Amino acid sequence: MPAARELDLVLFGATGFTGELTAAYLARHAPGDLRWALAGRNRPKLEAVRGRLAEIDAALGDLPLLHADVEDPASLAEVAGRARLVITTVGPYVTYGEPLVAACAAAGTDYVDLTGEPEFVDRMYLRHHSTAVRSGARIVHACGFDSVPHDLGVLHAVQHLAAEGPVTARGVVRAGAAFSGGTFHSAMTALSRAKQVKEVTEERRRVEPRPEGRRSRAVAGKPHRDPLLGYWLLPLPTIDPIVVARSGAALAAYGPDFRYSHFAGTRTLRYAVGGAAAVGAMVLTAQVPPLRRLALDRVKPGEGPDPARRSRSWFSVDVVAEGDGRRAHTRVSGGDPGYDETAKMLAESALCLVLDDNPPTAGQVTTAQAMGDALQARLRPAGLRFEVVA
Repeated sequence: MPAARELDLVLFGATGFTGELTAAYLARHAPGDLRWALAGRNRPKLEAVRGRLAEIDAALGDLPLLHADVEDPASLAEVAGRARLVITTVGPYVTYGEPLVAACAAAGTDYVDLTGEPEFVDRMYLRHHSTAVRSGARIVHACGFDSVPHDLGVLHAVQHLAAEGPVTARGVVRAGAAFSGGTFHSAMTALSRAKQVKEVTEERRRVEPRPEGRRSRAVAGKPHRDPLLGYWLLPLPTIDPIVVARSGAALAAYGPDFRYSHFAGTRTLRYAVGGAAAVGAMVLTAQVPPLRRLALDRVKPGEGPDPARRSRSWFSVDVVAEGDGRRAHTRVSGGDPGYDETAKMLAESALCLVLDDNPPTAGQVTTAQAMGDALQARLRPAGLRFEVVA
């Protein structure tokens, strides 16, 4: 992909809550010579965001504003053709995401998003991976809390373990935070489309090449108490274990036979039971159209908690990897996962792809596969902690 394009980076979706947080992060932390722009369909709203960015850095008062509309493929093709990379925060992605992926794959333009929707990721692989491989575009989904701390956290653990034989790992997520409206809408959409999710997963499994002489799997765990961590564990059916398993298939550091299980961790059995009941209620709500519409009407995308609430939020991801008779326990932790840290991870993923020396990849790739150590090196000074516990 030519480095001489007019723009290094375009942010699509800056008028939404997480999108504007991402824009503000770039305003504060991107290099002064980064050539970037905002894109969307509502110019007055874009101008309002630009005005707030100019309060952070007066030079951003002249930030370019581009027209882009998911219902206007020509506008997306123009944006993709002008930029080295496009960030999008516009979801649910299964509804709105494909036209931009298609435009970036065709133009050889790198792409990052925040999706946690397995159906969308698999459809994009089936429809656009081969085009992106030919054009050189790197299509990197799940560059927020889904799934950066889990994907890079497991990479950190298996690198520290350095086993030569089979590796078994488990990730345990804990958080004190409110979920974003966009995340809730994406989750409800995914849960309401169980049949479609199953069909596209099976289709991808049939056509996707497997690594020669190695295997990597996401393994559903069972509820239990973890004596090492001291938590009750509940299997967490998110996109994260799928992403981790794909990194394991792509990278030899995960060993010849890699298995990963993903859990939510609670300190007491009471909270574990309550969490399971909440997930069950959400699944039921998603299956009943009137209940689903009521829930979606009550939680609006583009809205989120105030800075004081976000400042009290936190997350941790413990990873325990075992192999060759040894164990590595690592932890990734940070602040507000649904908003502030997600905006940080998304922005730093984009900057990493644009500015850093990364492994040569193309097509649909994971964060560990595309950026790995370089992204971790960016996130540490940005405030995320990668620790070796034992």
